[in-house]
This record gives sequence, C-alpha cells and structure tokens, in this order.
Amino acid sequence: MKPRLTVLTLAVDDLERALRFYRDGLGFPTEGVIGTEFEHGAVAFFDLQHGVKLALWPRSSLAHDTGLAVGGSSATRCSLGHNVATREEVDMVMEQARLAGACTVKPAGDTFWGGYAGYFSDPDGHLWEVVWNPHLELAD
Repeated sequence: MKPRLTVLTLAVDDLERALRFYRDGLGFPTEGVIGTEFEHGAVAFFDLQHGVKLALWPRSSLAHDTGLAVGGSSATRCSLGHNVATREEVDMVMEQARLAGACTVKPAGDTFWGGYAGYFSDPDGHLWEVVWNPHLELAD
C-alpha cells in the first residue's frame, strides 16, 4: 500500500453546526452540504492542501455505512495537527478557533522539543493541535 491520505472524515453529531464551525469560524473553503438527496448521504467537504479533503459526515451515517454501532468518543484517540509558520500564528489560530466556538484544551506554550503549540477541540470533541515547529519547513 502506498502511504497516501486523500480524505480525512470526521464523524459529527450535528452536521450544520460542524459546517458553521469549519466554514464560518475557521474559514475552510467548502461548497456546503451535498448529498442530501440520499439517505445517509449528507456530507460537507473542505479543500485542504495538495488535493487533501476534510469531510464532515454525521456519526449515524458513518455507523450505518460501516455496519458498526455508534460508539462513544474519546478526544485522546486521535489529534489533527495544524502546522503554522510562526509562534504568533499559533496564537492567532487558537484565538480564531476559540471565537468560532472551540474549547481551548491546552493554551499555547513552549514545547519540550523547542516548538510552540496549543490544543483545541471542535464542537464534536475532535482534538486539534496548532503548532509551530522551528525544524519543519512549510510549503504553501
């Protein structure tokens, strides 16, 4: 298998609320909710970088599609990393997320490895790390 990630799907409890958070609050580009004509088809896609997409899909639809039961969630199962170019940008993104309705899990601060990072969770509890890594060169 080639290591290739093209779509990251987040299961959400309220698709419209999640859409507002990511589109209106964080400014992620999207065409909005599509697929409403299909049972379990409503989904919102957001363009990230280099052809990668973020999908928001109702938790019940993901459970239906996989045949798995809707289970509990845990914020420590996974985190999404958002790397930025400066320490100041970490603070700006953390504030933007807070104003959009995110919960600050860990305020931004110096890391043990020489970077600067903080954590927030979206309205469904998905954990995001906003991080400046002085050893990582970002491509636009």
